[in-house]
Amino acid sequence: MLEVEGLKAWYGAAQVLFEPSFHVGHGEVVALMGRNGAGKSTTLKALMALIPQRSGRVRFLDEDISDLKPFQIARRGLGFVPEDRRIFSDLTVAENLDIGRQPVRHLDGRPAPSWTMEKLFTIFPNLRDMPDRRGAHMSGGEQQMLTVARTLMGNPLLVLLDEPSEGVAPVIVEQMANAIVELKKEGLSVLLSEQNIHFAELVCDRAYVLEKGQLQWHGRMADLATDVAVQRRLLSV
Repeated sequence: MLEVEGLKAWYGAAQVLFEPSFHVGHGEVVALMGRNGAGKSTTLKALMALIPQRSGRVRFLDEDISDLKPFQIARRGLGFVPEDRRIFSDLTVAENLDIGRQPVRHLDGRPAPSWTMEKLFTIFPNLRDMPDRRGAHMSGGEQQMLTVARTLMGNPLLVLLDEPSEGVAPVIVEQMANAIVELKKEGLSVLLSEQNIHFAELVCDRAYVLEKGQLQWHGRMADLATDVAVQRRLLSV
């Protein structure tokens, strides 16, 4: 689904990413892990061309998208859920979802998983009870669910999910983990940035660990979850 080679990114004169290379397969949930400031969010933004100063090769469904604009990448079927949510606070839940709507896509000549509001309400039942509630009147966890659901309304083939467990209540974290598991059952591919290893262990197949913008470890999520030495070296505060 996604192949990344030698990704570099800068903020002004400061280089943040130093050539990490990784891939995400069809139907996989892959974690991009690391401490705060390791470069996780920058990596996802660079994949979406939201950072002007970047280089490297990004291929999505065997197409080189390295030089495309963000809207062109989104139209190819790469969805992005930002860490800061960015919902439309003056619009209702239903209006936020409707604004993200894109046509049904095809993968290998067959219709890919598609999403409607009702289908999303089965995954995010909290949203079903508040279709007319404005974004400004929602809790942080509810806004997080709405952001994911709005991205899914675009019928993506792969979702970039930035820090889904950050700053939300434990019950919302559990619901978010259940939602990602359901997305995987639908055949959706997910690349999520995360520093909560317990959350990542619940949903991820493989993991890559960044440290100061460089890839320092990769392997099965189950192996990372049991490797205390690697966790202390690369993930502990």
